[in-house]
Amino acid sequence: MAQLGIFREGQKFTRLERACTLNDGIVRLSPPEMESLSASYAAARESGRAMEFIPASGAATRMFKGLVAVRLRADRPAFAVLAKEASQNADAKETVDWFNGLRGFAFFGELSRLVSRNGKDAEELYAAKEYRPFLEAMLSPEGLHYADRPKALIPFHRYPDGSRTSLEEHLAEAAGLVRDREGICRLHFTVSPDHERDIHAMLDTVRGKYEAAGAQFEIGLSQQRPSTDTLAADQENAPQRNADNSLCLRPGGHGALLENLFHTGGDIVFIKNIDNVAHERLRPEVLANRNALGGYLVRMQERIFAYLGRLRDMPDANLIEEAAHFAEHRLGAVPPDSMREPATDSMALAAKAAFVIKTLDRPLRVCAMVKNEGEPGGGPFWVRAKDGTMRPQIVESAQVDMGSSQQRKIVESATHFNPVDMVCGLRDGKGELYKLQDFVDTEAYFITIKAKDGKTMKALELPGLWNGSMAFWNTVFVEVPVGTFNPVKTVNDLLRPNHQAGAPV
Repeated sequence: MAQLGIFREGQKFTRLERACTLNDGIVRLSPPEMESLSASYAAARESGRAMEFIPASGAATRMFKGLVAVRLRADRPAFAVLAKEASQNADAKETVDWFNGLRGFAFFGELSRLVSRNGKDAEELYAAKEYRPFLEAMLSPEGLHYADRPKALIPFHRYPDGSRTSLEEHLAEAAGLVRDREGICRLHFTVSPDHERDIHAMLDTVRGKYEAAGAQFEIGLSQQRPSTDTLAADQENAPQRNADNSLCLRPGGHGALLENLFHTGGDIVFIKNIDNVAHERLRPEVLANRNALGGYLVRMQERIFAYLGRLRDMPDANLIEEAAHFAEHRLGAVPPDSMREPATDSMALAAKAAFVIKTLDRPLRVCAMVKNEGEPGGGPFWVRAKDGTMRPQIVESAQVDMGSSQQRKIVESATHFNPVDMVCGLRDGKGELYKLQDFVDTEAYFITIKAKDGKTMKALELPGLWNGSMAFWNTVFVEVPVGTFNPVKTVNDLLRPNHQAGAPV
């Protein structure tokens, strides 16, 4: 089987040429440019071309990992013990910081009510540093059970009229980003089978609140397709089997969502993680930058489609060189040496025209890039393909041979990182959907080690959605302010100023 061959061959690494930096793979927009681009996007949005695609499949397990570990400790440590351990124990520190900041969470009121229902006074318990009743109320199956709920349904922000989950924040943002002239806002969430019912129920409960201002939501939900599951292998690269002797298949990672993205049938599609939402007071900055990204994509599409139409009609040498210059200097598609020189005869001219057409005729994405301030995530790098073309790509550190000092230095030289905030053009100039699988770097897979039923096994993850799965798209990187990036990876991230109602930023 092909997948077993991948295990035998082992992890392949992406070879980096250099990091993308400002004016070398990353564009910075001026305020007048942003305003002009936003106007271009507004026309496309109002015509109904735009939608949002939000991966929301994950449970909040990692968000509460440290608290879960403390809750399961057999010694049931007192708060004073955790405070002493905090300098050496990450789980203890997370729990101490969580409890000290408890009043700042949007779910504090609900926790207090649950604790008080058990015959205890929440205020007295909090004053006495009795953290365990709050921990049990938040994590136990009898309480809120947050660690096993989807991250989409965790209350993130507090408002005068109540709290909002991350799912609700995406609805509120969509009304300002993808709403067409009829008031329709199109969104698509990918969800896990275990959580789809709960997410449906939440949408049924809250959508009326966000439609009251005139928006109408068209919301799609989908799960990772079973056809994208991958085979697991043992340490000898033989198929791993379940207790009933059936083959052990595992979800293929977020790269599997390329199928879901394609089947939305979208045109201009914004992609952003479920946990990357800011409090409403910061939304104007977020929307201003995302609208500008959308306008950049629209402008690039207009140029690309115009060139393709002329190149397929009656191209001359000047047009071919002009289009090649645009592809290299505006889209970052640097050609191989064999295609750099001007064509001098009809055969060379035809070959170069075909190459430029192939270079331009592919999906397009415009990706936000944030200055590197130590946040986890992949980064923007120049990568050369097998045909000699060099393109800007998003590359995760796991894709890089960090044992190579030269490759490690390139990673360490990166000035920006990927916040997973992008807009994608999925259709060609005739309005036809691109076959997204045709533009995947099939060698950009990941091999990870997992444990199941006491056994260690190898698991195969498909090329990541915004990594290898989009490796051969045309890609533009645009710098955006760090204030537009507000991830919630651990529960205590919700105590950061950008997630608080009135705290200064």
